[in-house]
Amino acid sequence: MEGLFYYKNQEESKMLYNKVQANTNFVEQEKETEKFWKEHDIFNKSMDSRKEGPTYTFYDGPPTANGKPHIGHVLTRVIKDMIPRYQTMKGNYVPRKAGWDTHGLPVELEVEKMLGLNGKEQIEEYGMEPFIKKCKESVWKYKGMWEDFSGTVGFWADMKHPYVTYDNNFIESEWWALKEIWNKKLLYKGFKIVPYCPRCGTPLSAQEVAQGYKTVKERSAIARFKVVGEDAYFLAWTTTPWTLPSNVALCMNPDEDYCKVKAADGYTYYMAEALLDKVLGKLGNEEEGVKAYEVLETKKGIEFEGKEYEPLFDCAKDIIAKQHKKAHYIVCDTYVTMTDGTGIVHIAPAFGEDDAKVGRRYDLPFVQLVNGKGEMTEETPYAGVFVKKADPMVLKDLDAKGLLFEAPKFEHEYPHCWRCDTPLIYYARESWFIKMTEVKDELIKNNNTVNWIPESIGKGRFGDWLENVQDWGISRNRYWGTPLPVWECECGHQECIGSRAELAERSGNPEDAKVELHRPYIDEVTFTCPDCGKTMHRVPEVIDCWFDSGAMPFAQHHYPFENKDVFERQFPAKFISEAVDQTRGWFYSLMAESTILFHKAPYENVIVLGHVQDENGQKMSKSKGNAVDPFDALEKHGADAIRWYFYINSAPWLPNRFHDKAVTEGQRKFLGTLWNTYAFFILYANIDNFDATKYKLEYDKLSVMDKWLLSKLNSVVTEVDKDLGSYKIPEAARALDEFVDDMSNWYVRRSRERFWAKGMEQDKINAYMTLYTALVTICKAAAPMIPFMTEEIYQNLVRSIDKNAPESIHLCDFPVANPAYTDAELEKNMDEVLKIVVMGRACRNAANIKNRQPIGTMYVKAPFELPEFFTEIIADELNVKKVVFTDDVSSYTTYTFKPQLRTVGPKYGKYLGQIQKALANVDGNKAMADVKSGAGLKLPEVGEDVVLYEEDLLITMTQTEGYVTEGDNEVTVVLDTNLTPELLEEGFERELISKIQTMRKEAGFEVMDKIAVSYQADDKINHIFEKYGDEIGKEVLAEKVTAGAGAGYEKEWNINGEKVVLAVEKLEK
Repeated sequence: MEGLFYYKNQEESKMLYNKVQANTNFVEQEKETEKFWKEHDIFNKSMDSRKEGPTYTFYDGPPTANGKPHIGHVLTRVIKDMIPRYQTMKGNYVPRKAGWDTHGLPVELEVEKMLGLNGKEQIEEYGMEPFIKKCKESVWKYKGMWEDFSGTVGFWADMKHPYVTYDNNFIESEWWALKEIWNKKLLYKGFKIVPYCPRCGTPLSAQEVAQGYKTVKERSAIARFKVVGEDAYFLAWTTTPWTLPSNVALCMNPDEDYCKVKAADGYTYYMAEALLDKVLGKLGNEEEGVKAYEVLETKKGIEFEGKEYEPLFDCAKDIIAKQHKKAHYIVCDTYVTMTDGTGIVHIAPAFGEDDAKVGRRYDLPFVQLVNGKGEMTEETPYAGVFVKKADPMVLKDLDAKGLLFEAPKFEHEYPHCWRCDTPLIYYARESWFIKMTEVKDELIKNNNTVNWIPESIGKGRFGDWLENVQDWGISRNRYWGTPLPVWECECGHQECIGSRAELAERSGNPEDAKVELHRPYIDEVTFTCPDCGKTMHRVPEVIDCWFDSGAMPFAQHHYPFENKDVFERQFPAKFISEAVDQTRGWFYSLMAESTILFHKAPYENVIVLGHVQDENGQKMSKSKGNAVDPFDALEKHGADAIRWYFYINSAPWLPNRFHDKAVTEGQRKFLGTLWNTYAFFILYANIDNFDATKYKLEYDKLSVMDKWLLSKLNSVVTEVDKDLGSYKIPEAARALDEFVDDMSNWYVRRSRERFWAKGMEQDKINAYMTLYTALVTICKAAAPMIPFMTEEIYQNLVRSIDKNAPESIHLCDFPVANPAYTDAELEKNMDEVLKIVVMGRACRNAANIKNRQPIGTMYVKAPFELPEFFTEIIADELNVKKVVFTDDVSSYTTYTFKPQLRTVGPKYGKYLGQIQKALANVDGNKAMADVKSGAGLKLPEVGEDVVLYEEDLLITMTQTEGYVTEGDNEVTVVLDTNLTPELLEEGFERELISKIQTMRKEAGFEVMDKIAVSYQADDKINHIFEKYGDEIGKEVLAEKVTAGAGAGYEKEWNINGEKVVLAVEKLEK
């Protein structure tokens, strides 16, 4: 690459700056920049240089290194990288330690697959110790890929000293935390209905469940439960037929009305009055006069309490008898709703939280006819069958017994395991819990201190989650994870161990302080029970790996065992950022642990990120074939282009539609424009050997255009600083984008001829110094966002001529606006100029007149008048001889009006036809004046009270022939399109200059090469050359302009219908 190390080869070249190639390969250039950063240790230097500054902590949510990066990780990486870069340039010390999430079921599943194992039984046959060793190896499978990916994207973090969640020190810090939670009596063991994956053999936390919902179509069951001592049936509904063998009660709402009805199918039923038509209505036949049902009596649900029925199955008979508890009767609870089913719900306390609550209240027997693999037990007729596969078998048996009223299909969201895709079951499990319900108010209070971006996630999705917080099911019946540090004796005594030292002290073996804190090694450590003298063993569970990631603020420092001061300095984080699904994942585990342990929020500012979708707004997936490989995308577009797309495309929390066209457009519009402006400066600075260190920017000597660019520059620096300081990323990107566009397409385009001037007079110095200052400053302001390109530009623009400048742009301070350069009036005037120019161009396009064709006069009606300097810019830009500001353009324009039906209809509906007729006949300019005055347009011929205001009207501006108009509510521009012979001749002259300049480029001439021009044409073109030949020669650097055939590069053109053959030849110096 030519750019980055140019200063090493300065003696080999006469050029002051390294030449910028027009066809620069940005991807290859970025690789060289990444290499430069590594070789010169720029990241660590950026940290070291700010060590005395205020601490601004960023926490990196740990990815798992046994999964590959996807395109969504590019988004998270570029947001996580950009804010710390900005804060570093602002003088803050920004520690950012990388981390790896190394525990959990995904790792186990990967190892199972690799070893050809299936399930816990086979793992234990293989051996826990070798299995754990394989897990430890497996977690690093893609570590190199992640590191390469992070480097390519430009993500700066300390990857040489990462925190690793399987490290003994990390785990010991977690043990300390769990002991603190235990001491607060917030860690308990209990039976609870938990979402359970039968394939993985482990319960899932609520935040894990939230990640795996799928829409499924299944059959539910409306079953007939025979009432004891009566020829009648309770109709009860369930969405899980497989739970019916475990039924122990039926539940009614105590406050609702229930009816006994004689149905058209011959049965007598009890069910909710509110749902009779919905459930039984289809039994009737109006044509034949058959009523669906006849109501025999109506009672409140509470009046049925205790009424008995016969069970559908006898499977649970012996289990219930052993428990000496009553079953199979009506119970009541207000959770039963009248929206679905029959208003009577079947109760199986082992399979639902609501059922379990009712079961506890009525002391119902506990029946669980499903094993840990999710299979029906031997007590049922369906022994060994997976619960979901048992559904149709249960329905078939009920139907055969005449106990199935209906099995309606229904569609609903059902949770599946996010790891293995197995349908979850709600299952009573012995499990360990953190009592989050106890700290709910403090969680909410702490959350209210956080600046959530957007606020709606913090107050809504996350806030609602905390409002309805459940106890955290923290244990997992697995192998590869942080061991739960609770030891238990068969007498019931329990102890929680908070450190390795405490473990060794308790066991009496100093070597136990060195034991690896994983199964099976930790399971071998035992000690004596102080109550009964028997041996205490560690409980077999490991903990939820979300607890690992939530512990990273303190565990990464091995707090409280060491680095206490470091932790206290770096807690809480000033900033974190992850995708929206982490509201119930990492965002929650961080908040939960921090609230219990430190009584404060663990983060101050959170940017929540939306998911990356394909160009049609569809979720990306390999199965759909629409997933984008991040490495392919980075190799194709480069990191800066993708970074820029994610910053400017939309608010970070909205879904991002990622596709090549969008990235390429952003690359062309912003990165390409910045690069071309930089290339323009380098081209002419090299020709003039312009060294910016030898000159000063002398504000008083600057032209208005220079002062305008500097004012805009200072405004944009202020805006970007403010936006990035308040985490407004798209706003900062748009401000940069707008400035670069102004700098290139207005300032440079309007100032080009100043760079072409001979010698080095003051005006040329001013142009160079203004553009140089703007380029260097805007690169520093954009450096956090596009770190690669800005580094390349900085190295060539700054380091080539100033060896004392900081070694990298990322070692520079963020630019500070200079108030002396800010001129609001100047910016306002130039904005008005740009507005008028845009309207003028629209007029030219409407009239189909090229910009090279001069026009006589343009009239402007506006509530302001511009100084002469600005009107000259308008005239020059639009190739107009004269710009006239006037208060009246009525002789060139008029207006037509139609009623705005949305507002006029409700007000004057009956007059609508008359209003349309009256509007067709109004004086357009007078009517417009009435509307603009605020008095409104009165239509007395329709009615005395009929007055129409601007919002009631559809207004169209029309024009007189020979004039083209363009306008808005404030400004009107009128272009006189009547072209005189003199104007047409000038148009030909401009066209010829343009064609010759094109040929210079096509012939490969250098910018300053002198040429000879020859032409062959008819009288019209010959006349133009005779009249304007000298001017044409001056513009195209031609020392000779001659008629007849010429040497060199020749081309035929058709100019406004006239044929001409032009030839250009380079003259020797």
